[in-house]
Amino acid sequence: MYDDQVVIIGAGICGLSTALALHKKGIKSVVMERSESLRNVTGAAITIRPNGWRALDQLGVADILRHTTIPLQREKVVSLDGERQQEISLYHCVGETRCLRRKDIIDTLYAALPPSTVKFSCQLESVKQDPHTTKPILRFMDGSSIIAKVVIGCDGDKSIVANFLNLAPAKMFSLCEVRGLTYYPNGHSLAHEFTSFKKDNLLVGRIPIDNNLVYWFCTQPYNLKDERIWKDPEVIQHNTLELLSNYPQEIQEMIKTTDMKSLSFKRLRYRAPWHLSTGTFSRGTVIVAGDAKHVMGPFLGQGGSAALEDAVVLARNIAQLGLNHVEEAFNRFVRQRRIRVLRVSLQTYFIGMLSSNSSRLKKFICILLVILLFRNQKSHMDYDCGTL
Repeated sequence: MYDDQVVIIGAGICGLSTALALHKKGIKSVVMERSESLRNVTGAAITIRPNGWRALDQLGVADILRHTTIPLQREKVVSLDGERQQEISLYHCVGETRCLRRKDIIDTLYAALPPSTVKFSCQLESVKQDPHTTKPILRFMDGSSIIAKVVIGCDGDKSIVANFLNLAPAKMFSLCEVRGLTYYPNGHSLAHEFTSFKKDNLLVGRIPIDNNLVYWFCTQPYNLKDERIWKDPEVIQHNTLELLSNYPQEIQEMIKTTDMKSLSFKRLRYRAPWHLSTGTFSRGTVIVAGDAKHVMGPFLGQGGSAALEDAVVLARNIAQLGLNHVEEAFNRFVRQRRIRVLRVSLQTYFIGMLSSNSSRLKKFICILLVILLFRNQKSHMDYDCGTL
């Protein structure tokens, strides 16, 4: 058993960005990652809206990432119900919107950290509180333990740190999503726009990352026929092609030529908005951030950006009050972030319910609440987390 000052659990986007934010404020941390190496293959890509780019600017890595992707100019929704394609909405992107490979974000954040910040093959087993000092004790699967001064749980939607805080478990939408990347060696000639294709209960999204690489996803009702789909890329690809057999040929070709290593299948999860309004996200010197705190569906494209915001705001509060007053810093962070993540999560939840196999009554209620509560449905992009 050994001591460490600030321990971050999880080297995903939130964990690495929190470590970087703390580093830029002169606070050393160690990131404990369960995998043997960086998890920079899974997840394919994420969309970063203007609020996310503001956070990346504060972290000092935005310009590096801008060179890896093209700005999106428009978002378009195409209906495939009926005999032909019909464009049902087209609008210009508000502010800076780009799609980034998750690998590029992870690699860039990791490269900006001091060497040896991230420790690999450290799978957390439990968190307990020392009865005498009240310091958190972290026990790992290999039998080792750490007495930490501060613990920041960035360990995703199945967070062990969240369990320690007695947060209600994440819930599941009746939806799942397949994600992948397709590379076009000779260029794809697609417009710089986020295009969604809708047909029946299916949604296919296509977003160019650069002039050769395209990110795509397929959101569908959850109906597990083959358990191998969780791990086997060939099964994922076969099932997706079968599902989209009546989609345009260009969509089918995109899936046929996708990078098999990038394919993933995931059930969509969310932390219930009513739990976000009342949940205890910190206890003593232990706190959660990112998906561990507010996992949400992908319907607004805000999961990654919300995690980046968390990193900036959390590090700012710790730096302002110091490690000797970290409990007060955590309490302030929770107060500052609660309304923000509640609104984004609530809006995402309503859109997820509209996309699910909900009853007509539930859908009507969701539409009514969206109109009443979110008159400007793009306001989530306008948020500024402030300076680091």
